[in-house]
Amino acid sequence: MNQTQILDDLRALVECESPTEDLQACRKVIAIASAISKKLHNDGGDIIDEKGRPVFWLGSKNPEVVLLAHLDTVWPIGSFTSLWNIEGDVIRGPGTYDMKAGFIQGLYAMKGLDFTKVALIATTDEETGSATSRELIESVSKYAKAVLVLESAIDEKVKVGRKGTSMYRISVHGRAAHAGLEPEKGINTSIEIARIVGELAALENKDLGTSVVPTTMHSGTTTNTVPALATLDVDCRSFSLAEMERVKSAIYGLKPLHSEARIEVSGGINRPPLEKSATSALYEKCQKVSRRIGIGEIGAAVVGGASDGNFAGIHTQVLDGLGAVGDGAHALHEHVLASHLVPRSQLLHELVKEILS
Repeated sequence: MNQTQILDDLRALVECESPTEDLQACRKVIAIASAISKKLHNDGGDIIDEKGRPVFWLGSKNPEVVLLAHLDTVWPIGSFTSLWNIEGDVIRGPGTYDMKAGFIQGLYAMKGLDFTKVALIATTDEETGSATSRELIESVSKYAKAVLVLESAIDEKVKVGRKGTSMYRISVHGRAAHAGLEPEKGINTSIEIARIVGELAALENKDLGTSVVPTTMHSGTTTNTVPALATLDVDCRSFSLAEMERVKSAIYGLKPLHSEARIEVSGGINRPPLEKSATSALYEKCQKVSRRIGIGEIGAAVVGGASDGNFAGIHTQVLDGLGAVGDGAHALHEHVLASHLVPRSQLLHELVKEILS
């Protein structure tokens, strides 16, 4: 593999900013990915439309092994500068670590593999929950031996467990009244929502890694009016699906303090946990391959963030974190280490062959 060419191809992807919400930008980055694939493999793959969003697909339509990536990023256009910068081994740019370098490593790893048995798939809505691509990911995972997720590594470690995620919005409907003249005639939703925040905090279970975090909250209209509406967003995560169901039940079971107030809840479980039972066999294979090709021990990490691997893990064996080595996902210090691009791509290539053997 030629590191200079890998860097050139990565730069083309990174300099094409592709925030999830900008559909035109996502179409453009997928087109660039196809052009790079055409140059590398003499096969530009397919650009398919999945519920109105572009997906890059190279290789088998019924793969035994899936390399799973995404090419959307969290960075609004123009919010990360400079777009491309190399200082020694460090490459900075929006989406380098999460996860355009992982995609490039996967694209180069496909060289010499059997395209009738392997597919590289890249979606464009992972950062906002994969609403349009989830069905596709689950469908292809059901019939695969393995799904290898090209999300970034953590301190060079692959990811063998991820928390599941749930998102909720709680709306409390009360009654407005003049805050000075007759507050007793109102139903104060600020008081209601404040009590709910306390109830939510009590739902966490640190021993099982269950977090229940009230995030954005809005209440009221003017400073002299009893607020008639309050809304609260809640982020819940856990390593246990049973815990996620427990929290869901509690949130949907919330009762108002005032008998005439009304609570409305929307949302639920977005991604189930990626449990070690889905990753242990592939992790052992990865260790075996890593030792054989001279990389040495590959560590394992369990993380709080979710990925599309959570969906795949419902149906088949998964190993996550096989992408770039670096740091700074969603942060201004986002970067990858150039020296790891080729070795990690080689590891991925050999791991696929090991799985198919």
